[in-house]
Amino acid sequence: MSWIDALRFDGGRVLITGAAGGIGRCLARGFAELDAQLLLIDRPGSDWAPVHAALVTTGGRAPQIIECDLEDQAARQRLIDAQFAEPAPLSALVNNAAFVGTSGLRGWAVPLGQQSVDTFRRALEVNLTAVFHLCQGLAPALARAPEGGAIVNIGSIYGALGPDWSLYEGTTMSNPAAYGASKGGVIQLTRWLATTLAPAVRVNAVSPGGILRGQPESFVRRYERRTPLGRMGTEDDIVGAVLHLASGWARYTTGQHLLVDGGWSAW
Repeated sequence: MSWIDALRFDGGRVLITGAAGGIGRCLARGFAELDAQLLLIDRPGSDWAPVHAALVTTGGRAPQIIECDLEDQAARQRLIDAQFAEPAPLSALVNNAAFVGTSGLRGWAVPLGQQSVDTFRRALEVNLTAVFHLCQGLAPALARAPEGGAIVNIGSIYGALGPDWSLYEGTTMSNPAAYGASKGGVIQLTRWLATTLAPAVRVNAVSPGGILRGQPESFVRRYERRTPLGRMGTEDDIVGAVLHLASGWARYTTGQHLLVDGGWSAW
């Protein structure tokens, strides 16, 4: 097989959670361009129009849209059961969905003493427990893939590093403990699963750095000065790393954690 052929999915099924979000849409387009059959997962009521618009240009296969609240264990189990009943194997699982909250969510983007245990639990349920549940439930379908299945978990620099609070001065932005704790758990779960599911399934993680999404100018300037490549990331910057780890190009790579952060973690 050529290296180009090893990168393509040739109709293999790829399940992406959080597919209606910014990174999810870019991942869907990237996998579609490599001829994957997409199973796109996000919450009920998600806006799928931008996803369809992104996929139109690829000329790829029509995606299967599945609405699932990943905070709900029963809903996750229904998703798993539906895929388990599918005779075709699963080539890749990309755990991209994340509970990021909003500044208006009680006990979230506030000082430590005001962060609520209930919100902490909600974040862990989506960001870590759901990842475990899907990996556990879909492992048999991934193991049936002809060349072995792949799991790519999306972490964060804040799962590996502590926050630099000077970046947030003068803004309403914050960095809740639950986000970093849950993403740190995802990174370690990746290593645990890699040794447990080998050799049938490879498991790796990609941790994005800060993504430019309309943050206050003062925050962006500080972040850019702190980053060797001199800018914040974009959703498209994450796609290449995920495609590589999910494809045959990474057939001898498992248990790895790749930071895609413009060099942020190199200081």
